[in-house]
Amino acid sequence: MKKSLLCIFALLLPLLNFAQDAERGIDQIIDEKFGAATGWFVEAIFYQIPFSDTVSVYWVLFPLILGAVYFTIYFNFINFKGFFTSINIVRGKYDDLDKSEGELAVAGDSTPGGDAIETIKIENHEGEVSHFQALTAALSATVGLGNIAGVAIAVSIGGAGATFWMIIAGFLGMASKFVECTLGVKYRDIEADGTVYGGPMYYLTKGLKSKGMGGLGKILAVLFAIFVIGGSFGGGNMFQVNQAFQLVENITGGEQSFLNGYGWAFGLVMAILVGIVIIGGIKSIAKVTDKIVPFMVAIYVAASLFVIFAKYNMIGSAFSAIWNGAFSPEGIAGGAVGVLIQGFRRAAFSNEAGIGSASIAHSAVKTKYAASEGMVALLEPFIDTVVVCTMTALVLIITGFVDPLNPPANDAQAILLTSSAFESSISWFPYVLTVAVVLFAFSSMISWSYYGFQGWSYLFGRSKKTEYTYKVIFCIFVVIGAAASLGSVIGFSDAMVFAMMVPNMVGLILLAPKVKEELKKYMDAIKAGKA
Repeated sequence: MKKSLLCIFALLLPLLNFAQDAERGIDQIIDEKFGAATGWFVEAIFYQIPFSDTVSVYWVLFPLILGAVYFTIYFNFINFKGFFTSINIVRGKYDDLDKSEGELAVAGDSTPGGDAIETIKIENHEGEVSHFQALTAALSATVGLGNIAGVAIAVSIGGAGATFWMIIAGFLGMASKFVECTLGVKYRDIEADGTVYGGPMYYLTKGLKSKGMGGLGKILAVLFAIFVIGGSFGGGNMFQVNQAFQLVENITGGEQSFLNGYGWAFGLVMAILVGIVIIGGIKSIAKVTDKIVPFMVAIYVAASLFVIFAKYNMIGSAFSAIWNGAFSPEGIAGGAVGVLIQGFRRAAFSNEAGIGSASIAHSAVKTKYAASEGMVALLEPFIDTVVVCTMTALVLIITGFVDPLNPPANDAQAILLTSSAFESSISWFPYVLTVAVVLFAFSSMISWSYYGFQGWSYLFGRSKKTEYTYKVIFCIFVVIGAAASLGSVIGFSDAMVFAMMVPNMVGLILLAPKVKEELKKYMDAIKAGKA
């Protein structure tokens, strides 16, 4: 590990001089050239369908929302009926189902690239992480800037009513997460040493081949792998560290901050910390995320509740504003449809249900029942969107920091808006929020490094050389992301994240019957265990 880290730092050092000496003009030149080359792709993914003079809708929202509605109905409202079962799985109530002795069929495929689910010893090769660790690893990639900044933008533009539609979208997204994460475990590959490789690349390839659509499956899998690699470098890396540095710089004095001009140093520290964690793979990542995520979510929710109850006399009017604003908004651009779009958009961008990324982390779980992890995964949009996003929205509404006439222009401004809302009741909380944003950014980066590596290994093989090549490149992008202003690069990688939805959603729809079989198998096992 020490040699690997030294290699990373050696490759990073030349970049430091470049990042320190480079003028803004170099950033702008790179940004313009890259934007000119990739603008068509970004425009295609984020194309907005005009519904009226004031309302336009991103086309990517339609398959995400319609898919979530379809899965909710197809699986008989699993997102509601299976909620308490999911909590019991995370609590370990049904762990005994995975601890039977002898040779047992494990969820996954021990032959890389093969099609048959084989029989291997459950105690040695059942997976790499627990249900709880898989949940926190996936949550760490979604809980963060979207919950803090994205919600501020949504309620500023769409008003309080956007919160209602965010909650609805969160509940619907639970069904999509259930489907993709069940498939992630069902079609994962398990190496001889127990290392797990999973995600849409594998269920698209093997799942669609089992339905006689092998050619389509390979094309979709390759596309997904390319998109997830691009997304991991930008939206899951550069954007995270860039926004975290902007907030740290602002809280320490803005343009007069001692950190002004030293984004590269902040990026280097983050790159070192990220490098130390990701060298160890998913087990190492999970050991970090299962501590950071619960702690930071608890701190954030506790602070939100403090602000809400400090102004308890406004709670009723806040919920009235949310309800009334969802159906009969006044003075909001686009009316009720505009509010609905803002709520659904921010929920989809926050919890990534239907994108396919979370299934990569969940596929590493220790289980022999694929649906057990699908059930755990459906808690993710609930925690991410229904709980954390709603808390942010309530704080903004109750403290009065919602101004549709002057919404924040970007995520950095939105974070400051949220910070000011908390500061109105807890004077020192902006410092805690800064730490929270940095930790959320850090946990998002390490989880996205795992997502990107899985796509990388699918395309380029599973050797140690290809593994460390990806991880070194990822750490280099951490430094670049903190030091440079590359809006087009980050915009392109964000587009790649949502482009992942296209091949993934095709696979989810076609393979839904397989998921239903897995769900029946697991629920039957639970009933038999209770008997």
